[in-house]
Amino acid sequence: MNTGAGGLVNERILIVDDDDALRESLELVLAAEGYAVRSVASGLAALAAVEQSPFDLVLCDLRMPGMDGMELLPQLARRLPGVAVILMSAYGSADLAVEALRRGAYDYLAKPFQPSEVVLTIRKARERERLRLANQILRRDLQRAVGERPIVAASQAMIDVLEVLERAAEFKATVLLTGESGTGKEVLARAIHAQSGRRAEAFVALNCGAIPETLLESELFGHAKGAFTGADRARRGLFVEADGGSIFLDEIGELAPSLQVKLLRVLQEEEVRPLGESKSLQVDARVIAATSRDLESDVAQGRFRHDLFYRLNVVRIRVPALRDRREDIPVLVDHFLERFRVALAKPVRGIADDALDRLVAYAWPGNVRELENVLERAMILAEGDRITLRELPPNVVTPERGPGRPAAGDLSLRRARKAVEADLIERALRATGGNRTHAARLLEISHRALLYKIKEYGLRA
Repeated sequence: MNTGAGGLVNERILIVDDDDALRESLELVLAAEGYAVRSVASGLAALAAVEQSPFDLVLCDLRMPGMDGMELLPQLARRLPGVAVILMSAYGSADLAVEALRRGAYDYLAKPFQPSEVVLTIRKARERERLRLANQILRRDLQRAVGERPIVAASQAMIDVLEVLERAAEFKATVLLTGESGTGKEVLARAIHAQSGRRAEAFVALNCGAIPETLLESELFGHAKGAFTGADRARRGLFVEADGGSIFLDEIGELAPSLQVKLLRVLQEEEVRPLGESKSLQVDARVIAATSRDLESDVAQGRFRHDLFYRLNVVRIRVPALRDRREDIPVLVDHFLERFRVALAKPVRGIADDALDRLVAYAWPGNVRELENVLERAMILAEGDRITLRELPPNVVTPERGPGRPAAGDLSLRRARKAVEADLIERALRATGGNRTHAARLLEISHRALLYKIKEYGLRA
């Protein structure tokens, strides 16, 4: 394919506007940037154009004779699923912009606008689409089927985790998974088992913090008939059930000191002694442990045995929090929506861009588990074919206000753009150590424009 001045591979843009002069002007500007451009003067002509050939992006006027931009939006969505549509209008208002975005427009440009503003908006839209497609490819490449719970990842942080996980799966060495609650440690434990030579044998899981201490020993190691009141029959413990396979001990940090000693013996001797029995049983179970606690701190304070910690900490894998791997959120959203679409039998095919933006921006204290719950709720509440802001919980839609974020209820696009610009400029300056030339390059603006904006926003650089 040919590339234009902007280094772009002739991406196809359709311009829909009844203003002949504006169409011609946009054609010249975008063609100079390397885009393949076609323009039409009405909504009906636009529908005819998309029937003849596909387009990567549509620039569309809001008010036109016959079919207007709002009416054209759903028609384009049906004919070009996933295409980015940028609406333009000289009758700008915050309410109109919000309604356009709610109906599926990627962005909204108020006339008159500078050519550079159009080019930047298109670049952002195309970059977002390229990222979405790249994430889909990564998801296919990195998806590890573990029963019905695949691992979905696109971030470098999780790719690194999966690489360590694959190498560790080949050996019997104990694995310790650490990280916040809800990050998916059990899913990773199942992946280790599924990729090991033990995959045909049992995978047994136990949450050490969910069972009373008085019952946990019997649960782990088993008991003989009559070993204690109520033991009317012998019971095999989970270690015996996992013989030849793997045992996953979640929240290992909650284990009582007396059981820590007995677990250490199992790891050292590879044998268990059921309660009430005089003989030990040999077991060959691969131990995978997980904790959301700081075990090193617990060891230092005497709450966790140091020798058991070292036995567990052979291969340690830290699972990052979801807020530290935000690149995974779009592919996780696609994955959960696909699952719930089948489970709930609802025709929800995707999520609105502004709703996805809120999901990516949210801090996710409950991590992947919280995201899964939010999406299941949204799918149940959804009335159309896409999840919108209306279906998201209030704490996700309007999180606590941070620096550079407009106040809740402030729908001014102008103030929002300024806030975003100021935030990006500050981040670029921090990333380059205050080097304005390099920062301007990162921001894809001229050095002079950066100096002007630093002065305009009162930034320190």
